Amino acid sequence: MVTIPTGYERLNEAGLRRWLAEQSALVARLGGSAETWHVREVSDGNLNVVYIVTGPAGGVCVKQSLPYVRVAGESWPMPLERAYFEQLYLRASEPHVQGLAPALLYYDPVRFAFAMELLSEHITLRHGLIAGNCYPNAARRVAEYVARRAFATSVLAEPFERVYDRLAAFSRNQALVRITVDLIFTHPYIVNERNRWTTPQLDDVVAKLRTDATLKAAAGRLGQRFLTVQEALLHGDLHTGSVMVSATDTQVIDAEFAAYGPIGFDLGLFVGNLLMAYFSQPGHESRPGERTTHAQWILTQVSEFWAEFVRLYDSSWSSARAGDGYPSAFFSTAEDQRAFALERTRGFSELLADTLGFAGAEIIRRIVGFAHNRDFESIENPEVRAGLEQRALTFARMLIVESRGFKTMDEVLQSLRAPKTST
Repeated sequence: MVTIPTGYERLNEAGLRRWLAEQSALVARLGGSAETWHVREVSDGNLNVVYIVTGPAGGVCVKQSLPYVRVAGESWPMPLERAYFEQLYLRASEPHVQGLAPALLYYDPVRFAFAMELLSEHITLRHGLIAGNCYPNAARRVAEYVARRAFATSVLAEPFERVYDRLAAFSRNQALVRITVDLIFTHPYIVNERNRWTTPQLDDVVAKLRTDATLKAAAGRLGQRFLTVQEALLHGDLHTGSVMVSATDTQVIDAEFAAYGPIGFDLGLFVGNLLMAYFSQPGHESRPGERTTHAQWILTQVSEFWAEFVRLYDSSWSSARAGDGYPSAFFSTAEDQRAFALERTRGFSELLADTLGFAGAEIIRRIVGFAHNRDFESIENPEVRAGLEQRALTFARMLIVESRGFKTMDEVLQSLRAPKTST
């Protein structure tokens, strides 16, 4: 049972105009008067309702929590507090990721709604990749976003007391963490009413997945790491639908799943979604081979994303730091520095294994679990879609079970680099 506080209302068009008109800063940003504003609902995610409001001077994006999962309706109740945790995340991360995420403009703790900067020229990276578009800087910009925010909210950058206080605050986002645990690490591997897949084409594949003891043990290990390794503040849902792009800009949105956890979780979700974009490309062809070059370009983005993250994170990690992790005072001599370099190399090796494992888990859950994505779902021919999904599932299993056997990201991608037009 979800508790709905006094004063909460779902913002319909009239209520939204009234709500915005009460905030002078938002009125100034929009210009004109409430009756002249154009209101459009653009809800695309699974959980919340989202509006774009434009006026003579500009626009805002408004997001509101509902007391249930939006795509499921009242049959799946959901606490309203996810808006609180998202705005808390935006406030915590904004100093470190300016220019990489829209600015928070206003938060209403009664209606669990907030207004943020409008990205009027952007589309989601997922839709762009499905359309066959290239965004040369997007993967590197997302890597910068993850590296800067993850480092800044860890004990490498801050005293542990400050990190622990923030960790305690985000530990209350339990409803959203429960969704992550269920939908990514549990439900895909068991019989659950919310699971779905391309049937009957994948029925045997799904049945085999549920009896794959090696895979389930490895997935269980990933779930354990997600719940117990609290390295940094995570975005928590960093897929290609949470990245907005234009020809010249990249912005990250939708952080209601924010929690402390292993950095490789955010990295793995983004890598997994790039890989699904890669696997799905033949399904978007109007003629055989049309998307081969684009598919190979997507693979280069996986490599560039990982390399840029390592470069930026290592630059911060190896510099003078104010945190309690690896105290800077330890590393004053040349011998100290050599030992520290080896330790960072070891750390990135572990992080690569986490990234690959979580990428595999993301692929599996998007194909056989509750929340799918349009990379595969928009492929109309079920035979084609299922064949591409099966190939992705096979690769995902390898990522999960064999994640610690790879030394580099390029080594992982090598098996996919030969052009393919069909499964």
